[in-house]
Amino acid sequence: MNIKGKTILLTGASGGIGQAIAIRLHKHQAKLILVGRNFKKLEAVNEMIGNNHQIICADLSQTDGRNKLVSYCESLTHIDILINNAGVSHFSTFESSSDDQINQLMNINLLSPMLLTKALLPMLARPQNSIILNVGSSFGTIGYPCFTTYCASKFGLKGFSESLKRELQNKSTKVLYIAPRATDTDINSTSVNQLNKKLGNATDTVSVVADVVIKQLLNETERVAIGWPEKLFLKVNGLIPSIVDKAIGNQIKQIMHFAKLSNIGSVVKLTNKSTQQKTMSRITSSATHS
Repeated sequence: MNIKGKTILLTGASGGIGQAIAIRLHKHQAKLILVGRNFKKLEAVNEMIGNNHQIICADLSQTDGRNKLVSYCESLTHIDILINNAGVSHFSTFESSSDDQINQLMNINLLSPMLLTKALLPMLARPQNSIILNVGSSFGTIGYPCFTTYCASKFGLKGFSESLKRELQNKSTKVLYIAPRATDTDINSTSVNQLNKKLGNATDTVSVVADVVIKQLLNETERVAIGWPEKLFLKVNGLIPSIVDKAIGNQIKQIMHFAKLSNIGSVVKLTNKSTQQKTMSRITSSATHS
């Protein structure tokens, strides 16, 4: 697809990968709708690329946030491309994950893009040719220890993409899916970065991922996986998963070690937050009574 002049909605536009994608789409002279939860970061991205684009600050995991975005989109003649890029991650043992963490991750990574896509399908059907691009992960094909909920959400996104692609195969809207491997963004905790370094896992820059995304859109390539030997692992895991079981089994002690460090870090953050809240409560109480 020729991106020039196309109206493109990009979620997660204020994050590392989203920002890199926005810069490249701007260079291709696309008309962008930049969506994210942090207004200041969205403004910064828009300013970086000339303040020529629309920004929508909305939490797409909430009904009100999705409705706000959909209402804006309904005021347009059409949408040419929807890029479901927003996502979060959590690295810890599954047992130590809170119910809220599991719900939030599944909501943002899977349910939100599904519900947003459903709401925007009528607008995507208006042009002669439109695209839905879902940004998944190599962990959407390989189940990896201590990323259990993240993997479940990305497996779901991959299945959603494949199913919808086949459902719309006789329509004007194409569904594409991309699976990046580890990428250097703020989504990764210190423990994740330490684990990748310890295991020698390759990590791509956001520029590498964004370049592949643009190439995929231009060529309308249905399925793309980034990185080697990750591409090989994806195929092996599909054919002979026991081989991957063994390979990951050799890493499990190190994975669990860094996961436990991540768990401790989460507890410290929560404790600090709780202490801060108690301190603020005391300050507020003192101010009230003075």
